[in-house]
Amino acid sequence: MPAAEIEILRRTAGAVQVPGLDCSLEQAGARISLELAAGGMAHCELILGFPADGLTGDLVRDIKAALAPTQVEVQVRTDVRAHAVQGQLKPLPGIRNVLAIASGKGGVGKSTTAVNLALALQADGARVGILDADIYGPSQPTLLGIAGQRPVSKDGENFEPLQAHGLQVISIGFLVDQAQAVIWRGPMVTQALQQMLFQTNWRDLDYLIVDLPPGTGDTQLTLTQKVPLSGAVIVTTPQDIALLDARRGLQMFEKVSVPVLGVIENMSSYVCPECGHEAPLFGAGGGDTLARESAVPVLGQVPLDIRIRTEADDGRPTVAAEPEGELAQRYQAIARRLALELARRPVDHKGAFPDIVVEGA
Repeated sequence: MPAAEIEILRRTAGAVQVPGLDCSLEQAGARISLELAAGGMAHCELILGFPADGLTGDLVRDIKAALAPTQVEVQVRTDVRAHAVQGQLKPLPGIRNVLAIASGKGGVGKSTTAVNLALALQADGARVGILDADIYGPSQPTLLGIAGQRPVSKDGENFEPLQAHGLQVISIGFLVDQAQAVIWRGPMVTQALQQMLFQTNWRDLDYLIVDLPPGTGDTQLTLTQKVPLSGAVIVTTPQDIALLDARRGLQMFEKVSVPVLGVIENMSSYVCPECGHEAPLFGAGGGDTLARESAVPVLGQVPLDIRIRTEADDGRPTVAAEPEGELAQRYQAIARRLALELARRPVDHKGAFPDIVVEGA
């Protein structure tokens, strides 16, 4: 087969749409190689920059259909790379990307969203950890069903992360009595968070999800300046008061040069379990308005559904409790859009070079 025909096939494969992501493989930044194998069979290797185990079957089918009548063997694999972080910071050892999940105010479902995104990324084949950075109200131990456990330190300096539903997890909730209020000033909070982040033996993570405290105070600002972040996500509800605070959160990340990868609108509507009537209890279109004003995408909407609350309270978040259910699939779609947005960002080059130290004669 002439090289020109192989290039035509490669371009044809690049035009195949990624299911559920409204873009082609080429637009998604996929790397595609195509070679002629023995007997006229072609071999296509597709390398995605985001985890997509759940899409592999559909992609193989669609590429084969697009290249017909040429017989083609398709191999799909993932290569999650470290992406650029703010300022002169470098990605952390053992962690390719740190993603902050933030909200301008409390009560919008940020922690529940964060843990379900982490589980959804993992379900698609990524290695994922979660850092509960909400010192005053840590909820990840409860959400993951591991409240009361304690991390161990093998060397007396660094923590070993706990494991829950396959995730690597650390939280101040493992280190203090949950019945006791944490009454710390800002510097103590910042120091505790830095210790949990930098003194935990994270093991080969594609993504570390950081469940940030709500708000835009000194603690949040200090974290965004000292923690190497590949990107951030803003969680909001549709009502006006939540959007006002969400805007402040978005502006905070812009000021410290952390890219906001998108907005998630939580509690977007309520569907009556008895009659199926859907009502926008907290208003409608708020997430779209915020995204449009800020030129960032809406990653998705999550309805107000009692199952999300009960499953989280039971320590089995929705993506783990009913992975094939409609709600879990919503989180899965949001996680894929998030991973795609990050994959389109510049990769890290600072970490590829060692620090240069100039010594005196």
